Amino acid sequence: MKIVVLKFGGTSVGSIKRINKVAEIVISYIKKKYKVIVVSSAMSGITNDLIKKSKEISQNFNKEEYDVLVSSGEQMSCSLIAGRLNHLGYNSRSWMGWQIPIITNEVHTSSRIIDIYKSKILNYIKKGGIPVVTGFQGININQRITSLGRGGSDATAIMIAKFFKAKKCVIYTDVDGVYTTDPVIYKKASKIKVISYEEMLEMASLGAKVMQPLSIQDARLNRVNINVKSSFLKKEGTLITKKKNILNNKIIRGISFTKNDAKVTLVGVKDKPGIAASIFKPFHQNLINVDMVVQNISANGKETDLTFTIKLDDLNKTVKLIKRNKSINYRNINVDKNVSKVSIVGVGMVTTPGVTYRMFSALARTNINILVISTSEIKISVLINKKNLKKSITALHKEFKLDK
Repeated sequence: MKIVVLKFGGTSVGSIKRINKVAEIVISYIKKKYKVIVVSSAMSGITNDLIKKSKEISQNFNKEEYDVLVSSGEQMSCSLIAGRLNHLGYNSRSWMGWQIPIITNEVHTSSRIIDIYKSKILNYIKKGGIPVVTGFQGININQRITSLGRGGSDATAIMIAKFFKAKKCVIYTDVDGVYTTDPVIYKKASKIKVISYEEMLEMASLGAKVMQPLSIQDARLNRVNINVKSSFLKKEGTLITKKKNILNNKIIRGISFTKNDAKVTLVGVKDKPGIAASIFKPFHQNLINVDMVVQNISANGKETDLTFTIKLDDLNKTVKLIKRNKSINYRNINVDKNVSKVSIVGVGMVTTPGVTYRMFSALARTNINILVISTSEIKISVLINKKNLKKSITALHKEFKLDK
């Protein structure tokens, strides 16, 4: 059986007119002799409205009820898609996660799929039906509805593609693929035809908003190829796949960036074993993610300056935790809110010397000062002043010839 999984994001189902367009896309695959499983997000804005309502009820809204509430948006969009397909003469019905069922772990608000029962859906498909499945949700062993967190509908589609051994998993969204960088920031950004899981995972983690990192990780672990396409334009999208499927292995695949970082420096920290752990322990306990970290030892070896970056939203909480931390001694805290992280990503840099030099030289030629550096096998990130963000992206895009 030639199965394709088609997932539609919130903007793709954001109005009745767009849902009608979704039905046309689904039918186009049916006409190509595919057996289609549709996965849908909630209509754009619906989930945020539901979250707002929960906060108006209580700032400590029960997590189990939160999942019941926020998962209702997908139920509405799936019903509308199935209703349109029925109107056009096709046999279709909506399926809630609990009706299949899609089994998740017990964690509410950010659950993970561990199993999908296939028999009901397969029987329905064999009879010519088009199942329209709610993304973003499942059911746990306690028979409670769970939600999968940000990017949850993508995760649903990817795991359905895995369990049903689909030929394709196509993610339809409001962009026509993955670009070398954000076209809004740099107009000459070019669409990437093929990108590896590893590169896409890095770009998503570093700020690219096409897909969430957890969904990419699910695809990578389960070897599910993903096509990212626009539901509004008839254009080829981007294929996310394993490295060995990529023939044109560019050194650098893309440039990612963030705008919501803050830099914190603890000056004159008494240097002793375990001091870094003492500083970062409260952040871990309060779910504050620390990104780039640099430590400078003084000449006498008794003090250190420790610099790290966090999300700007976590800055006030972070400073309060440092000031309350009685297990560390320091002379001063310096905070910089006007920073951005710019990263180049590409599996080709593993076997290509000189990439770091080229990046730093390109930034130096445009008088951009580097504040902090971090690296991995396939990415180099630098922290710069936020005012230089566009200039740095332009310089790096040209240096690595990503316009072509």
